[in-house]
Amino acid sequence: MTERVGLIGWPLTHSLSPFLHNRAFTACGLDWRYEALPVMAEALETRLRGWLAEGYRGFNVTIPHKQRVLQLDLVVERSAEVEALQATNTLVRLEDGRLRAENTDWLGFLQDLQAHGVEVSGRTCLILGTGGSAQAVAFALRRLGARQVIFVSRNPRHPDQRSWESLRADREWLETVHLVVNCTPVGMYPQVEACPWPPHLPLPSQAVVYDLVYNPRRTRLLEWAEQAGLQAIGGIGMLLRQAALSFTQWTGVTFDFMSLLEEIPL
Repeated sequence: MTERVGLIGWPLTHSLSPFLHNRAFTACGLDWRYEALPVMAEALETRLRGWLAEGYRGFNVTIPHKQRVLQLDLVVERSAEVEALQATNTLVRLEDGRLRAENTDWLGFLQDLQAHGVEVSGRTCLILGTGGSAQAVAFALRRLGARQVIFVSRNPRHPDQRSWESLRADREWLETVHLVVNCTPVGMYPQVEACPWPPHLPLPSQAVVYDLVYNPRRTRLLEWAEQAGLQAIGGIGMLLRQAALSFTQWTGVTFDFMSLLEEIPL
């Protein structure tokens, strides 16, 4: 019998995960299938219970459910990373039909930073967004020894959050930033002309710019960074690395998702 896993989120038209995982299942000779499972917030619990009743073995979780799904009593186990982040991107079915929550986002991001030779130890990092992906990125940066991790928020409520207005007024501080990471969906297909960085605010002149958006592969933010002479990194590497970690959580099999890079239809 074919085993099934899927991606929970809304919307999902941009996602490459079904393509990647189904390629990996085929390469490994596994009779598994990965499906897109779009669901809005109000139907999340009902639909998730239904999928489990149908026998699904696990799920990836994306925007906007990475934090919300942890509120469901179906999730009875959490990894230490999920406890720290209060966000999950991977759910694994347990023998009793309930779920264990894992987070592979943070390690996928960390591995991809290292693969690109980006050094953050002792440096200041700026994260655009405050959601589940932003928390995973911050967790990775702190593991790598970042001196300071600051979030850009529309409504700052904590000392580690700043507004765009405060950044415009404090250009000197902005110039101390060595890494900018976009953790918002702004610029994601189909809204490819959008950019999360304000058009009249220069990017930090010594920063690496990393955009978690991977569709399109070259976002407007990355174009601006390249025009400014900065190192610009798209989210495709993180996608592949976190996918490999999720794949192993479900199947117990290791597969090099980076080997699929040239096959990606972007």
